[in-house]
Amino acid sequence: MTKKLMMIDDDPDFVAGIKSILDTAGFEVDVAYNPKDGMKALETKQYDLLLLDIMMGRGAEGIMIARKLRKDAKLRELPVLIITGMREQIAFLFPGEPVHPRFVDVDELVEKPIEPRLLLEKVNSLIQTAEARKAGKK
Repeated sequence: MTKKLMMIDDDPDFVAGIKSILDTAGFEVDVAYNPKDGMKALETKQYDLLLLDIMMGRGAEGIMIARKLRKDAKLRELPVLIITGMREQIAFLFPGEPVHPRFVDVDELVEKPIEPRLLLEKVNSLIQTAEARKAGKK
């Protein structure tokens, strides 16, 4: 069965590149270019994985989405792959907090630009882990 992915990123060029890698690998990819449309899609459709950019709109809006998902009973189980080009800037977003890749409860954080092989590796591994988790709960 085809895995459905949601990608929320406001950079059309980056989205086009990532989407073509994922399409070629046989995934079905929906795209939202802003957090609002992204959340709407996540609430109305079923996805196997979310690819999420951090820096959108007026700042780190991706973090707000990740936090919102973790509070939502239905979306809490959705694996999240954060793709960001701003690892160094994370320190400025959370003054006083340690800089750590798990600054928000996400499953994986990768930096732009991402190699196609690494992207597919992460996507497949997150989906498999989530499925195993679901199977274990039944």
